[in-house]
Amino acid sequence: MPIYEYRCQNCGEKVEVLVRMGTSAPPACPNCGNPLLEKLFSAPYVMRGGGRPAGLTCCGREERCEAPPCSTDGLCRRDRR
Repeated sequence: MPIYEYRCQNCGEKVEVLVRMGTSAPPACPNCGNPLLEKLFSAPYVMRGGGRPAGLTCCGREERCEAPPCSTDGLCRRDRR
């Protein structure tokens, strides 16, 4: 579920809300109860390192392949299958 940031149009309070997919309206402001919340632009979350957990090779194996990173051309051999 994505987390969105809203600002209350009444009191200016900023809130982060975990929103279920398919939900159309944001909840009311937890500070003043106003139902008019403005959705703010949020910076995307970017994973570094290709999104692999630490300690795994580029092909997802825990043990190393013959030639890091799994081949001489820099591409994982398992991705070519």
